[in-house]
Amino acid sequence: MTDLFPDQGPDWRIKLTRLLLDLDARIDFAVFQSGKWAREIYERFTAIMDHFHIAGWRRWLIVEPASEAATWATAGLLLMLALAIPAFRETSDQDWLKKSELAVSFLDRYGNEIGNRGIKHNDSVPLEDMPDHLIKAVLATEDRRFYEHFGIDFLGTFRALVTNARAGGVVQGGSTITQQLAKNLFLSNERTIERKVNEAFLALWLETRLSKNEVLKLYLDRAYLGGGAFGVDGAAQYYFGKSVRDVTMPEAAMLAGLFKAPSRFSPLANLPAARARANVVLDNLVDAGFMTEGQVYGARRNPATPIDRREEDAPNYYLDWAFDEMRKLVDTFPKSVNERYFVVRTALDTNLQHYAEREVESGLRQYSHDYGASQTAVVVADLDGAVRAMVGGRDYGASQFNRAVDALRQPGSSFKPYVYATALANGFTPNSIVVDSPVCIGNWCPHNYSGGYSGSLTLTQAITNSINVIPVKLSIALGDGNPKLGRAKIIQTARNLGIWTPLPDTPSLPIGADEVNVLEHAVAYATFPNLGKAVTPHAALEVRTGTGDLVWRFDRDGKRPEQVISPQVALEMVGMMNSVVKNGTGRRAQLDGIQVAGKTGTTNGWRDAWFVGYTGNFCGAVWMGNDDYTPTKRMTGGTIPALVWHNIMAYAHQGVELRPLPGLPPPQHAPTVADATLQGGPPPQQILLTRKGTEALVHVEHLLDDASRALSAQAVLPGTSGELGGPRGDGTLTAASEFKPAGLSRGD
Repeated sequence: MTDLFPDQGPDWRIKLTRLLLDLDARIDFAVFQSGKWAREIYERFTAIMDHFHIAGWRRWLIVEPASEAATWATAGLLLMLALAIPAFRETSDQDWLKKSELAVSFLDRYGNEIGNRGIKHNDSVPLEDMPDHLIKAVLATEDRRFYEHFGIDFLGTFRALVTNARAGGVVQGGSTITQQLAKNLFLSNERTIERKVNEAFLALWLETRLSKNEVLKLYLDRAYLGGGAFGVDGAAQYYFGKSVRDVTMPEAAMLAGLFKAPSRFSPLANLPAARARANVVLDNLVDAGFMTEGQVYGARRNPATPIDRREEDAPNYYLDWAFDEMRKLVDTFPKSVNERYFVVRTALDTNLQHYAEREVESGLRQYSHDYGASQTAVVVADLDGAVRAMVGGRDYGASQFNRAVDALRQPGSSFKPYVYATALANGFTPNSIVVDSPVCIGNWCPHNYSGGYSGSLTLTQAITNSINVIPVKLSIALGDGNPKLGRAKIIQTARNLGIWTPLPDTPSLPIGADEVNVLEHAVAYATFPNLGKAVTPHAALEVRTGTGDLVWRFDRDGKRPEQVISPQVALEMVGMMNSVVKNGTGRRAQLDGIQVAGKTGTTNGWRDAWFVGYTGNFCGAVWMGNDDYTPTKRMTGGTIPALVWHNIMAYAHQGVELRPLPGLPPPQHAPTVADATLQGGPPPQQILLTRKGTEALVHVEHLLDDASRALSAQAVLPGTSGELGGPRGDGTLTAASEFKPAGLSRGD
């Protein structure tokens, strides 16, 4: 037998071998002993559990159902936790109750207030000071069991589901006031299951942190009630010209009816619908037992009458766009600017805005039957991109959709200047000869408006007569035979000039088959009279806090013009586009004594008609068509759009120091200031100051602001931050008293 531990060999090897064998033995023993102990423990556990063994009917009627219930309850809790996490992330801001939304007061270019946008919180009216009939009207209509539920009303939701099922549509909502408040504070208005789930969890969260009266007070102060008014006090001021403390019962019923759909039931937009809705609110008061039929009888017989605000003529399309611009602009302000209420002086010319609105309405009334166009959009801007007037549609009350900003329409031939500018930048000249003859790209073969072909033409003649075939041939030539490469260059030129809407690469792109919006299209044309420098359309000229501190101004902080095409190309384009107005399709846009350049546009199927042009002072665009894309009755851009553009621009130039278009010879006997009393033209606008006078006053104002800022910086004491603070209305909710409308039960 072999000796496991021979004496031969090094001593360290013998010791190591014995150590490893000892370790192996200990491990084997530990494993054996652990298995023995585990078996003994299991046997003891089994013996103990045998005492609890239940068989027969007790197992199947009690134990198994309870076990399944516990399993599903655990799974449900885990699922609810997973669903609740996204909702509770919305509450991560510790200052959620005091946080104010952006609120802006807008002034025109001369400092006159023109409107407001955003939520300017007014929590100054305590709940106990609001009329009892208003509180009851809101609760009876929006959430009758508000003081009984814990944020989610399952009975109310079930009742709403049954009612809607019987009616075959949504006639009753199931959301509680707390759920609606959660949506207003933390969520958007999108109709998704995710939003409803988050809304439910946030409602439960709010109920644990606020009393019932605090929830109700916040809801009444934060809800949007139409007309730019947030909260019942703001709505009372807007619709009835009084404090919410003083509203009568019929007025309270009308206000309570606005919570469901402010735009549909606004008494200023549809008074019969608003009164019918108020009558439903009075029915709810009786059905809920809050009032008797006798108490509401007087309100039925004498319904509320709102203030007539039709004469105010607020530039609502312009204000909506300017507010969107401000929301983006605020994010660029320094972190030291923590205000949420601003006063913005815009570039709006109120007289021009009102005239443009009247002119487009007059044009449509006079010619819509003959041409079959029902909608329009207009933009007029300075050559630096400051928008002086914007018309987004015929009637803001009927449709808040801004066709000047949000609508994407095919520009037709008004897109061709981008093609010709690309050609001039790649070796062509205005006198380059091109042949108007049949051409095809694949199976697509463009045709001219006339149906025939004109043979050899210069580029100037081609754009003047709006030939379709030539831009397509230019796209092929720009790509050295590859039209796709040529179109890529055209798209890049359009991007450089300011067209940021999607431009899909299609063979028909050179003749305007892709879509643009009116605002970008109008201001992109300003690149030509600006000698190749592209500008950004903007509304804001300067922004101040509510206390008057200047925080931003365009001439100092705005985007600078960018050279995107050579001055020579720009000069050549001005000459070619001036020929369009003098000799081509845009003759109706000519202005007496004022140089004009531009381009008409008419799309395939007669769905869109454009005129886009500029002078040495302004650029502008007019679009006409139909919202549903139905064809017009052969309306072209050279007809009513060019005529409307002419009338608006004639008014805009009254009393203005005229600037010539670069590259054109000055017109003979041209006045230096446009005649303010054009014969047969629009009524003269009231000119308070010349353009130079206005610029001089604004320059003095900026110098004073800069001097004030310098003095403030020098006056900062050592050890201080150097920032000046002041009181601000942040909408903080003070604890509401234990107010509860009479006749309501308490469940909080």
